[in-house]
Amino acid sequence: MQRRLVLGVCAPLHGAVARLSTRPGDLTVVSPEPLPPDTGGSNVTHERSRPDDASAYPTRADFVLVATDDGGTNAAVATAAREAFPDAHLVVYVGLDADAAIRSRVDAVADRVIDAERALTDRLGDLTAGRLAVVMHDNPDPDAIASALGVARVAECIGLDADACYFGTISHQENRAMVNLLDLDLVELDDGSLDEYDGVALVDHSRPGVNDGLSADTSVDIVVDHHPPRAPVEARFVDLRHDIGATSTLVSDYLSRADIAPAESLATALLFGIRVDTDDFAREVSVADFEAAAWLVSRADLGLLERIESPSMTPEVVETLSRAIRDRDVRGDALASNVGAIRDRDALAQAADRLVCMDGIRIAVVYGFKDGTIYVSGRARGTDIDLGETLRDALDSIGSAGGHADMAGAQVPLGILGDTDEGSEAELAEVVSEVIAGRLFETLKDATTLLDPGDGSEWVFEFPFERWDRDPEPGRNR
Repeated sequence: MQRRLVLGVCAPLHGAVARLSTRPGDLTVVSPEPLPPDTGGSNVTHERSRPDDASAYPTRADFVLVATDDGGTNAAVATAAREAFPDAHLVVYVGLDADAAIRSRVDAVADRVIDAERALTDRLGDLTAGRLAVVMHDNPDPDAIASALGVARVAECIGLDADACYFGTISHQENRAMVNLLDLDLVELDDGSLDEYDGVALVDHSRPGVNDGLSADTSVDIVVDHHPPRAPVEARFVDLRHDIGATSTLVSDYLSRADIAPAESLATALLFGIRVDTDDFAREVSVADFEAAAWLVSRADLGLLERIESPSMTPEVVETLSRAIRDRDVRGDALASNVGAIRDRDALAQAADRLVCMDGIRIAVVYGFKDGTIYVSGRARGTDIDLGETLRDALDSIGSAGGHADMAGAQVPLGILGDTDEGSEAELAEVVSEVIAGRLFETLKDATTLLDPGDGSEWVFEFPFERWDRDPEPGRNR
């Protein structure tokens, strides 16, 4: 019977620790933090102590995982673990802040090292014989655009042809300004165009066929995202960190660690992606977002960034905002507004941005329909309600929904409402309001706060292709 020991438990490895608890044998976890979700059972012992406290260690361990979130701590704990268990198979996570010296210390004692940057480049290296499609979500925003370009840049540096790709349109005036002023090279996909590629990476979303034009059974090689997943994510390399404000932050970290200098246009795009998704560092921002922005700011064109952030408002946006204000349905501190038929779906997000700032409003949801689909955009501020989870609970059964606690969206096929195309637009709008607003307000009655970045409620970082958690083979593989 194998005896396993985990020293420290950081969020990126929650899923790995939970899986270890399901394997035959005993598992001891030495950590002052609570056990990860789905970790437990009669074979699991939790010692609430610091991972460097050798007095809390069991007398024997065949497999040891060192997994705090600090690289320096992991190097010290790994050295202590090797001394305590010289014959154990030692796996060490280098953390997100490890420099060359820390990596060298870890390499000296570990049998296997978990390193995000190396894992990504290794996975990209497996595809060097072909061409990689880095796919954003439909109608991409600045964070998705910049992230795709950044992953493509990493791929190019190891000799892999890669394109930043998207389905849909880029219609938001800020997004168009970003693409045009920075002269960004993007590839618009359509049915069948993915056949030209040998590998697929998803950025700023995590499941094919959900908010992108891919088939749901598309084989995915790489996923890089900061949204909490609603369902299991299948890919060879997965980096999901919902405690970080923007996917551009993750990609900037890759570039920095790999010592890849981004071109001025890419640095500007990544900085803009971080600023937009964190609402200028006021929404769901983390230390990593500030650090990435500090690294990018000296490399970006700040004058051009100011021009991107101040585009003119289109007549379509003005009209949508006017309808959203006029036809708003307010119940308590929540607002829902049906703007009817739309030409520019990005206008919904801009209307929601403004309506949530109305006096007495903490949740604003604006929706309209176009080309057989109802599009929903929501914003929240100063509330305990998790808007992303609320929209999922309200609309996932008839469409797809997701997002963050304070910024979320959804899509619902009009066909789900029946033969709505036989009536007038006014009748259609009435039916849409009954379904969307009705489900939203009903769900809000019972909604509770689901977002708690401190308790590790989601696994957020996984390397399913790294079989380091298997029973160790005889000898060491250093």
